[in-house]
Formats: sequence, structure tokens, C-alpha cells
Amino acid sequence: MFPQRYIEYMAHFHGTRDYFECHEVLEEHWKETEPQNRDSVWVLLIQLAVALYHFRRKNRKGAAILIDKTIDKISGNEERLLELGIDPEELDRLLNLTKERINNNLNYVSILLPLTESELIKETKDLCREWNVSFWSISNLRDSSLVHKHKNNRS
Repeated sequence: MFPQRYIEYMAHFHGTRDYFECHEVLEEHWKETEPQNRDSVWVLLIQLAVALYHFRRKNRKGAAILIDKTIDKISGNEERLLELGIDPEELDRLLNLTKERINNNLNYVSILLPLTESELIKETKDLCREWNVSFWSISNLRDSSLVHKHKNNRS
């Protein structure tokens, strides 16, 4: 029902909390399905992961820019978000709260996407179980290999 890379994105987002991998797996899917569409729901989700990656690293400027871009994309993707099992109104509310945290120089906190489809939740939980990670986990802020992953992935 849902694309495999989308399930992987969700398992990283809610399980490993590896936002760098969220970006990587969904970017592959976006490039294969609608690479010219910068307003795609896939770009929205990619930018969300990157915004949270920056926020967690205390790069508030990068986080603020990307959270704004993500919020701006919600209105043009409401139907698509619903199809993907995400409540767009609750997502908008949640991202605006995150934006407030960024703009008020508050610490990063993990968020849970407002998932509405039981099949999506089941497939994501199954993959988390396969990876031996907890579904709806809280980010480990002390894991520098996760928090600063882009530095570890340079060739």
C-alpha cells in the first residue's frame, strides 16, 4: 500500500531518529517518482527531516529556514498527506510548535508525526522491530554519530 522507502523513512523518523537517513531514503524515492517537483509531498517530508536534523545539532538558522519551507508546503499537499496517512492539520500545528521552539532558542525535542493509517503504523512498527529499535522512541542527544552524521558520511 505504501512505498517501501516511505516505510523506511517512517521507521527512521520514529525509531532510529536518524533524520539524515530519513533524508537519504526519501530523496531516492523522490528522484525516482517526481524529481522535477520541488513542491512534492516527498520534498516536504525530506525538508522536515533535515530541519529536525539541524535543530537537534543546534543549527537554528538552518532549522528555521527549513521548518518554514516545510510548513509552507503543507497547504499544497493536504490531500497527498492524507493519502500517506498523515493528518495535515495536526502536522501544521506540530510544526508551528517546533518553529516556536527553534525561534525561541529552546532545546530540541523529538516529535511524533500524526499518523492516521493503522496499516502505516503496523508496517513501520514491523520494520522497527526488524531493526531492533523502539517505535516512537525519543532521540538520543548524546549519540554524536547520529547527531552529527553528515560529518561521518563524507567521502
